[in-house]
Amino acid sequence: MKFRFACVIALGLSACGQAESNLIAPSYIIANTIPTPLTDQPGDASIGKAIFAEREQGHCVLCHAITDLDASFQGNVGPDLSDIGMRLTPAQIRLRIVDASRVNPETVMPPYYRTQRLNQVATAYAGTPMLPAQDIEHLVAYLTSQTGQETDE
Repeated sequence: MKFRFACVIALGLSACGQAESNLIAPSYIIANTIPTPLTDQPGDASIGKAIFAEREQGHCVLCHAITDLDASFQGNVGPDLSDIGMRLTPAQIRLRIVDASRVNPETVMPPYYRTQRLNQVATAYAGTPMLPAQDIEHLVAYLTSQTGQETDE
């Protein structure tokens, strides 16, 4: 039941086509990466941690888990991200947050930085990405720090 509910929520959030992003020029995407940060300001891992966990922001814990994260009800629909910083580069992580369907067209992960060909978007949010570019960079910083090694936080 828990899995079915999470899938329904994720599908409802994703509800997207496989369009090119209008926020990221195709030339910024190289293979399965976006090597260039989306902002001039570097991401802050502590802010990224909050975005990852908070419902009003990324709410990544709906589908993902991180061992050292103190958040209730971490999901298991998506992969565990406790060691994502060892498995993927920042550029690979960035693309997956921007639009994971570029890597896996069958993903249920919503595109956090795409505004084209989305379904069931409230008029007030049309043309606006789910997360601003700086928040994407904060998430990249946080997820890059997840190496599977225990921290003192």
